[in-house]
Amino acid sequence: MSDTHYSSNILRRPARVPTALPAIRKITYSDLIDALRMGWEDFKAVPTHAIMLALIYPVLGLVLARLVLGYAILPLLFPLAAGFALVGPFAAIGLYELSRRREAGEQPSAVHAMDVLKSPSLGAMLALGGLLMVLFAVWIAAAQAIYILTFGYAPAASMTHFATTVLGTPQGWALILIGCGVGFLFALVALCVSVVSFPMMLDRHASAPEAMLVSLQAVAKNPIPMAMWGVIVAALLIAGSLPFFLGLTIVVPVLGHATWHLYRKVIEPSATPYVSAPQPPKGRRYAADFPVNLFSWLRRDR
Repeated sequence: MSDTHYSSNILRRPARVPTALPAIRKITYSDLIDALRMGWEDFKAVPTHAIMLALIYPVLGLVLARLVLGYAILPLLFPLAAGFALVGPFAAIGLYELSRRREAGEQPSAVHAMDVLKSPSLGAMLALGGLLMVLFAVWIAAAQAIYILTFGYAPAASMTHFATTVLGTPQGWALILIGCGVGFLFALVALCVSVVSFPMMLDRHASAPEAMLVSLQAVAKNPIPMAMWGVIVAALLIAGSLPFFLGLTIVVPVLGHATWHLYRKVIEPSATPYVSAPQPPKGRRYAADFPVNLFSWLRRDR
């Protein structure tokens, strides 16, 4: 085969047609409140399942509280709590699935939340989730560096001493202002790339770059409402973190469900919505199979 013939075959090869990105709507403050209201309704409909999905948050909070007894990581307690806003969109992917199923008129359960593991876009969600985890790690490192530059390497003597030093000295106020400013930049990046990305990947099986591009466009088209949404999320996460992070068992599920409804308000619906695989009928269960029945996804007849 000649080089000319080979080149002509390359020229005749059809180009890849890019996937059309969805249309983005303009939203208002009332849409944010409505999304929160619907998120609360979803949480009330399946509270046990939502709390179970968020158990990692109070567990992590209790572990952090135990570590703080030594005061070694006390300066990082607030950055760790604030960092939930960076990884929260990824941690809530199971909650998006529950809201999606309720929206479709189904009766969701905890098992349905695990169906995200069967999604064709699981790899894309993991990739973007990994990016948010890296962002979280960089934020913690930056927070630690800001504290060291302000107060040096000496650990806090006690919680009272730490609070007095931070709130009652010029260095402490400098730490607050610089830390909040840097944290705002990290939160802004996370909001821009993920505010609707994970729901879109679940709903439309979009790639991670496509989902992030749409998320950036959504923020650009709705800068003030999205900024207000970021403030609402930050305020609720801080409020949920105060009683040893236990409030996050309610705040995180509500925000996760609300994010799905915010996605629905921002993005025009797809002409070919995602359809869940039909669930097999439940057979009779016997007492002898009691331990196995607790793990129904391991049964061979599924």
